Amino acid sequence: MSCACGQNHNHAPPPILGGEEIPLEKPLVSLTGRLICKDAAQMMLAMDLLTEHVALSRAEPGNLRFDLWQSEDPLVWELNELYADDEAFEAHRARLEHSRWGRESHGIGRDFTRSDPLPRIRAELAHDRAAVADLLARAFDGPAEARLVEALRGAGDLALSLVAEAKGTVIGHIALSPLAAEGPALALAPLAVHPAVQSRGIGTALVRAALAAFDDHTIVVLGDPAYYRRFGFVPADLESPYAGPHLMALGPRLPAGSRIVHAPAFAGL
Repeated sequence: MSCACGQNHNHAPPPILGGEEIPLEKPLVSLTGRLICKDAAQMMLAMDLLTEHVALSRAEPGNLRFDLWQSEDPLVWELNELYADDEAFEAHRARLEHSRWGRESHGIGRDFTRSDPLPRIRAELAHDRAAVADLLARAFDGPAEARLVEALRGAGDLALSLVAEAKGTVIGHIALSPLAAEGPALALAPLAVHPAVQSRGIGTALVRAALAAFDDHTIVVLGDPAYYRRFGFVPADLESPYAGPHLMALGPRLPAGSRIVHAPAFAGL
């Protein structure tokens, strides 16, 4: 499992909308542009090839986004691709050499622009919800955490929901939800980063942004002590169904042995 005071503390965090960039040693690779058919015959060829091409590209482990759509001009397809790094992009190009698309689409024109975007952290927006659910299912290899976030959101128990996004693609997410405790307290759960870009500092940046938004609260997490100690979390002596070496806390100290209760959505995990 990843990771309400009965007095109902509702401290709103400062807005996190500016979108601070996350520096990466290995930058992401973005490709935007167009596929241009010269006539109806090429258009029909593209329509025959693209379904398989898109499916195989999205299945590549280093692919973060692969969207193609026909523009108002039926001979032109718009393209938006995002890869974890240059190696992932080169692996994509190598795969194309042996694919139907690579063998049969040479006559179709290409007009592409490459860039190396940095992810940005910002507040979750309504249009992010499906992407957040997909990210959580990928990161946790199943739908449980996506259901948790949806249940928290539906109950009004998302005190904070941040995403890391690059070129419109959600690649990281963190949530805070209220805890019933003897003082203002929140649960950090879940924290997720797309498998293709894990261990790149994105999760660390999300945790630091969430902690900064609620630095007057106790933040409680159930997670890997080796990971969370770097932020200052320490073992929590609290009464909880999750009590044990993986229950950790940071911030104003709650009374030892005092009881905490997670939001009702956690009962579904």
